[in-house]
Amino acid sequence: MLTTLACGAVVFPGLFYSFRKVLRYTFPNWTDADVVSVSERLVSAIHASLATAAGVRVVTSCRDVMTDSHWLTNGFTLFGAPYMAYDIFAMYLSHYHTQRVRGQSSSYNSHSAHTVKAFLRKDWMLVLHHLVLILVFMPITLFFRRGLGDFFIGCLFTTEFSTPFVSIGKILIQLGLDDTRLHRINGIIVLLSFFTCRILIFPFMYLMYGRQFGIPLHRVPFNLPLHCNVGNLAILSPQMYWFVLLLKKALRLYLRQKRGRGEGRRDGLKMD
Repeated sequence: MLTTLACGAVVFPGLFYSFRKVLRYTFPNWTDADVVSVSERLVSAIHASLATAAGVRVVTSCRDVMTDSHWLTNGFTLFGAPYMAYDIFAMYLSHYHTQRVRGQSSSYNSHSAHTVKAFLRKDWMLVLHHLVLILVFMPITLFFRRGLGDFFIGCLFTTEFSTPFVSIGKILIQLGLDDTRLHRINGIIVLLSFFTCRILIFPFMYLMYGRQFGIPLHRVPFNLPLHCNVGNLAILSPQMYWFVLLLKKALRLYLRQKRGRGEGRRDGLKMD
């Protein structure tokens, strides 16, 4: 157990450090904010890919959704837990260097309680999400399930499937490729994968539980303990919020590109 935890504590910060070194050498004109932001996104994509692979393996190995088990359930929970703690620090560094480059305040000349508070105000939901996974999800998975429900933990692992595409989108913007077809296609994949794996996954879990015990889907919530429904709702709620943000961002991008095409046509008419 401690060995798996230690591996995660070494791998993710180590990747972050290595990416920063490589990117600073490869793109000497990038600012510290650019390097830290892209490094964070690359590590995030790697963690999410590993989580998705582990989740798919667990889900496809469990025929009985309650009693079947797979070693990856606890194994990846331990390995991935240090990522959550590391990522809070990486997000803070990204926030700090971004604000410093923008020259928002002289307080960003060095790390301080003010810079930490500003980061927490800006990204409080992500920080809370990470802390809940460490302080609530991990103990429940490891100690309080009594070996039941590996199938559902695997399903929750697969919610990370959309994260690499979110990271790719931000990296494309960093590379100045935000007006390309690749970025638009990636944006569509983000919306579809996020909706499928972070929202539809919950009715899918209820459906599979109902199928296991011969319960209609609409009756499943009433056959589960209250804490199960509350826990699922607590995980689903921020996903719904972030999905709405993604939709708004996609709409803004579409309208901006539409205005750009309209202005381009008008300029062409004037030249004629």
